[in-house]
Amino acid sequence: MSSYHHRLPAGIRVLQQRQDNLKLSLQLPGQIMIVRISRILFSLLITGAVFLTLPDNGLTVDSDQKQRERTYKKLELFSNILNILEEHYVEEIDAETLLEGAINGMLFSLDPHSSYLSSEDLEELQNETIGSYTGVGIKLTVKDNKLKVISPIENTPAHNAGIQANDVIVKINDIWTRDITTVEASKLMRGPKGTSVKLTIMRDGDTAYKEFSLIRDTIPVQSVRAAMIEPGIVYTRITNFQRNTATDYVAALEKLERDHHINAILLDLRNNPGGLLEQAVSVADLFLDSGLIVYTKGRTEGQNMVFKAKKSTTQFKVPLLLLVNEGTASASEIVSGAIQDHKRGIILGTQTFGKGSVQTIIPLPDGTGMRLTTSRYYTPSGRSIQARGITPDVEIFQNTLSVQQKNSNAGQIREADLRNHIENGNEKKPVKNDPYANTLSGRLESDTQLRMALSVLKSMYRISRAAEETQKAQQ
Repeated sequence: MSSYHHRLPAGIRVLQQRQDNLKLSLQLPGQIMIVRISRILFSLLITGAVFLTLPDNGLTVDSDQKQRERTYKKLELFSNILNILEEHYVEEIDAETLLEGAINGMLFSLDPHSSYLSSEDLEELQNETIGSYTGVGIKLTVKDNKLKVISPIENTPAHNAGIQANDVIVKINDIWTRDITTVEASKLMRGPKGTSVKLTIMRDGDTAYKEFSLIRDTIPVQSVRAAMIEPGIVYTRITNFQRNTATDYVAALEKLERDHHINAILLDLRNNPGGLLEQAVSVADLFLDSGLIVYTKGRTEGQNMVFKAKKSTTQFKVPLLLLVNEGTASASEIVSGAIQDHKRGIILGTQTFGKGSVQTIIPLPDGTGMRLTTSRYYTPSGRSIQARGITPDVEIFQNTLSVQQKNSNAGQIREADLRNHIENGNEKKPVKNDPYANTLSGRLESDTQLRMALSVLKSMYRISRAAEETQKAQQ
């Protein structure tokens, strides 16, 4: 039986185990969770993926004798090949590097999100969780052995330089990226603040490479922006779900509420690659009184989890509209799916990315670890968005790309396009340096989706007011 002690929200969880007389522990700053289970040491949630703790549920399942024999024969074959390479390869090889490559290949063959993690990679995951690391601000995926951009993070060097979703990164500095993993690519793009990295990009529709010289910077901790876009209507933006996102979101709205009457809320989740599951649940809970928000299903009962809305005093009951696009992924799709299934608001934009799988981070005795896909998550109505995404209630394509995007999906990379993807399975003075408050008026002229979202939201508010007045008249 597992034992739990934790404080929520658990942005970072610390687990302990004793197995085969081996005691291992890892303690990280932030929220703490201590768990004794059969195999898992530690789990955390990071941007671009949802991570959960696996309770004690017999993760090790004995295969039948024949299957074990086949496995042992393959392991013996692997050992023989390694010995041959060490003795006869044309150059001297490092066995440790070779073994790490084999482990990487084994995990990557499962799906695009499972991978091997060095000790440095584990530390970087911790830094991403608390929203503080040095790099250029790009969330990556791999399709057909090509390194592609899921989305640039708002207000980062990559975003400010013009890197776009679906760009193919051909080279990082002078290193070609074919067959590279996302972990390896992220490592190449990170480095000390103020240093530069050169990215060579191929963009859909272009015939020549584009080169971007980016200066590494601290990726902003702030994931929430909010400003009045029109009297009574507030525009909010969540760039990713970090440890304090839900708290910061409430604070931003309450700050505006002190000086303005809020009649409707627009929540922009475009190019939001995901993040902490618990934070996504907390944000959805701000708009829901009751019912399911999301649940997960894996191969074993212990991997199944249910998250429900709770009635509280901090809730916003005004008309709500969510903006999404092909860069809306993972945790941001959880929020979108919950709002859509409960008919709490309108989803406007384009089909989302479709990442509906759960990855668990499993540290290993030598200080390395692995990121393993362990379950899928489902919206309140039972939909799995894995490789499908969320279909918006109102489909609006962006600007001049609308015809091209509508007639062809070639430039849109979603979960279903990834090799070995998992199948579905069932008005105040603007704040200085705040791009959202300073440029909203200008963005309305060039941002087709935002302009249409505002128009729809205003109509929703008028309808809501008319319904309220009718109800009062009947009383």
